[in-house]
Amino acid sequence: MAEHKHGSMDTTEQEKTFDGFILWSGRVALVSIGILIFLAIFNA
Repeated sequence: MAEHKHGSMDTTEQEKTFDGFILWSGRVALVSIGILIFLAIFNA
């Protein structure tokens, strides 16, 4: 079995994917809040 050294894995791609997911989630949340505020103000 191959030797495993803790902390030697390259996680660059995982970090970029996670950062993109967090950015996308934040934007979706802001748009959702904006839509709710718009509906609360202009709903007759």
